[in-house]
Order: sequence, then structure tokens, then C-alpha cells
Amino acid sequence: MAPIQYYQKLVSNPNTVIEQYDNYTKQTYRNRCHIVGAEGVQNLTIPTVKASTPKISMKDVEISQHGNWKHIHWNAIVSAYNNSPYFEFYADEFAPYYHDKDFKYLLDLNESLQELILELLDCQKSYSYSSEYKMDFEGNELDLREVIHPKKSYLEIDPNFDVVAYHQVFKQKHGFIPNLSIIDLLFNKGPESVFYLDLSFIDKIK
Repeated sequence: MAPIQYYQKLVSNPNTVIEQYDNYTKQTYRNRCHIVGAEGVQNLTIPTVKASTPKISMKDVEISQHGNWKHIHWNAIVSAYNNSPYFEFYADEFAPYYHDKDFKYLLDLNESLQELILELLDCQKSYSYSSEYKMDFEGNELDLREVIHPKKSYLEIDPNFDVVAYHQVFKQKHGFIPNLSIIDLLFNKGPESVFYLDLSFIDKIK
């Protein structure tokens, strides 16, 4: 449930390649998302199994089965978006991920959620996964692996992206908070979400 910035790139670039052979790094969007509730921004993090080696490929990262993170995450999502305009239309699509579905690998969970979100956005799946860790890029290729990051400001490192403000449930209390998880946009704007992704692209390369 990556941020709006990620889905703006995914939807607008039909030849996107998602990296699966990079070394897994903590505190990134690989296993977390940000939503906003009554108390402000909440960080929902999926726990992972500690690797037996110093480095592990993203494709091999396993989800920890300990704790009750599913229950905590779903309660947070319901609390944050129960009063949003489109929560009742989409809630049943996401609920199984927190009640019935189980995934061993983080990449498989991310892929399944990504396919669902693209379906809800009414967008075709048009990406592939890397077959190796790529180091060299052609002139028409763009490496965004370190650009979309919770600790980096998109305003400083991504001149082609800016979130267009939209209604949020707690906007009156917290003001508009940009670039949250894509579910924030979906629950608040529904079928119009894809148009906001289009509006978020800024063509600064003339």
C-alpha cells in the first residue's frame, strides 16, 4: 500500500520494472505505509523475520508470523477511514488481507495488494520484475529505487511529482497531508483517484 508518489509512477510508466534483487533495507516503504487518523499520521509496519545473513534479497524476505500486526493494522485503517466517502465500497476488498489471507514472503503480499489496488484504480497491470540487480541504465531509463522513500522529501528529489490536494477525513483537524498511502486517496476519492494520479505528474522536462 505504497504512497501516492509510487502509484503515480507505476500508472504513468507502462514499462516499469520493480526491483526484487536489491538487498532488503529496513525503514522503507517495502514493509510500511502511512495513513492519517484522528491523532495524525500513523505508521503501519509489517514485521519481518530477521535474516540469518547480513544481506538478503527483497524477494527472500519473510513476514513474521508473531504478534497481532494484522489486527492492529486493520483496526487502525477502520478507525481512520470508516467515515470516508468510499470506505464501504472498498473495505471488503482489503479485509481478507487482515483476516483470512496469509503470505510467507513480503514480496508476494505486496504484489497481491498492488494488483488489487490497480484493479480498484481501473488501471491495467503493465509492469515486470527485475531478473537481476541492475547497475547500468540507458539514456531513456530512470532509476527511482532510492527516490521514493519515507525519509526523503519528494519536494527535493522528485521534481516531476506533487500531490494535488483532495478531501481527507481529518483535514479540518490536521490540514491536508500529502503523499500518504494510496488507500487514503482511494477511500476519499474513489473512482476519481486515478485522475488525481494524473494531476500529480509535473512535466518539468521540456
